[in-house]
Amino acid sequence: MSAQIAVSLPTGAAFEPGVAPPLRSSQWIARGTKAYSQTSWAFFFVGFATFALLYCVQPVLPAFAGSFGLTPAESSLAMSLSTGFLAFSIMVSGIVSQALGRRGVICASMALGATLNIVAGLSPNWHGLLVARALEGLALGGVPAVAMTYLAEEIEPKSLGRAMGLYIAGSAFGGLMGRVGMGLMTELTSWRGALVTLGAMCLISAALAWRLMPPSRNFSARRGLDVSGDMALWARHLANRSLLPLYAIGFLLTGVYVTIYNYAGFMLAEAPFRLGGAAISMIFLCVLFGIAGSTVSGWLAERVGRRNALAGGLATMVFGAALTAWPTLPAIVAGIALVTAGFFVAHATASSMIGPLAGLAKGHAASLYLLFYYVGSSVVGSLGGWIWQHGGWNAVAAATAAMSALAVAAAMLARAPKGAADQPRMDTP
Repeated sequence: MSAQIAVSLPTGAAFEPGVAPPLRSSQWIARGTKAYSQTSWAFFFVGFATFALLYCVQPVLPAFAGSFGLTPAESSLAMSLSTGFLAFSIMVSGIVSQALGRRGVICASMALGATLNIVAGLSPNWHGLLVARALEGLALGGVPAVAMTYLAEEIEPKSLGRAMGLYIAGSAFGGLMGRVGMGLMTELTSWRGALVTLGAMCLISAALAWRLMPPSRNFSARRGLDVSGDMALWARHLANRSLLPLYAIGFLLTGVYVTIYNYAGFMLAEAPFRLGGAAISMIFLCVLFGIAGSTVSGWLAERVGRRNALAGGLATMVFGAALTAWPTLPAIVAGIALVTAGFFVAHATASSMIGPLAGLAKGHAASLYLLFYYVGSSVVGSLGGWIWQHGGWNAVAAATAAMSALAVAAAMLARAPKGAADQPRMDTP
């Protein structure tokens, strides 16, 4: 294993393999500059394309079940395989980006994922579609951890929370457009035509992100692979008691979020609601609350501290999941909206805590967080289908509320990073 060298810096950063230490504050991308604006827009497109592609199949899971004669749990494989392959691809892509550069890996992954979405739409059978979706998840794994690492390396520390919130707002918008757009386009044409159209839109987004994203200032490529060194760094992060609660939260919060959205469509298609595909897709407009939540998460953390903001977002998810058990459409929609807002506040806050708590090897820490995050999506998302089939929606609501409560408990064990953003403001009303 190659030697690891820690260097004390004025900024509080530390050197890790493949990352040049930021010796001058002028090397950071500062808020208010043209570079900051371009970076924000670039990562908005990155978030949009990645999560539109990843979650676009959620509103058409009932259509898959009807077209191919599947159960709800079987149709959910179109989601679970993508997130499962993405989870493990994240680990590899972080290493690859150390050698090839962050910007190239992010944009190439976006373009390949968009192309595979087009292939999925053109696939003549269910198994071909599943293969395309699995490969799509594998390709998109080059985005999330590398994007988080790029932002942590390039954005000035005091603005990182806001920049991460803007990226996740783009992710929320992508999830919204992928879901609602897919539902509406499927009603107008077919789910195949909708998948192809979305793939073409995301190819354009990849080109825009490449054009806008500034080249890295605080990164230097690492030659060759150091597998034993990478394994040692992951092991060190898994032994870090400050990070373990955040990894558990990542697993639980995304499992809750994906389960609610995966099976809400099946529930609303049945009595007493019997909603059509276009009406069901409108439920995904609740993601607008996620856009708002992720955008204000940095502001909220500055007011009450990151750990309190994290716990508050998760507590909102508990209440929202429980509210969906009330068998009226307004209550269900309100519950989904609360789950969504709480999820994005919690995810944006937890994401901004990983780098500062990791110290060395921030990219490895981010990849582990996202491994737990997407494994939660894949495992809990599929398990939710079994719960739905055997216990109905009340069982789904109870299970997701219980998992959200466990995440709140984990947040109470989390240690907030040191810094001004984590000192609650006493002058607020």
